[in-house]
Amino acid sequence: MGCAVCQDMLEVDAIVDGWGADDEFVIEMLQGVQGRFRYLPQAALERISERTGADMGRLYHIATFFKAFSLEPRGEIAIQVCTGTACHVQGSARVLDAFSRELDVKPGKSTSDLKFSLDGVRCLGCCGLAPVVTIGSELIGGVDSSKVARLLKKHGRSAAGSTRKTAKAGAEEGANA
Repeated sequence: MGCAVCQDMLEVDAIVDGWGADDEFVIEMLQGVQGRFRYLPQAALERISERTGADMGRLYHIATFFKAFSLEPRGEIAIQVCTGTACHVQGSARVLDAFSRELDVKPGKSTSDLKFSLDGVRCLGCCGLAPVVTIGSELIGGVDSSKVARLLKKHGRSAAGSTRKTAKAGAEEGANA
């Protein structure tokens, strides 16, 4: 077991200890692990099961039932595009597609560098601002697909990714002409 894994298990143990290793609080423990690692590593689930006596099937049921949990590593910055009725009518599908193209990642997945995760969500509860996007903790209303590249750049997306994508799109357009 590498030192990084040992340190990770010490952190999982601290989360479990914070809840008295009581299996009544496994959701809270999973929230703590999700918050620390941005996903639920297999080893952490096994440790929680071992320490609390909670069945692994129950932990997986919880981990896959609640959208707040992920069994895959999530990006450092979560991008959520509201797909509720008001946002859909105002073009949120095009906004979600634009993020997907710019990041080269499908909704529900994370970029390969784990900088961003992209999700479509049912409602962010601010229909008057439709279409609405959250990037990290920032809520942005009135987003259209033409703003996506600029929003990503503002939140740390390197210009190299956009330049490479633009050059690739240009080459494809030239080939099709």
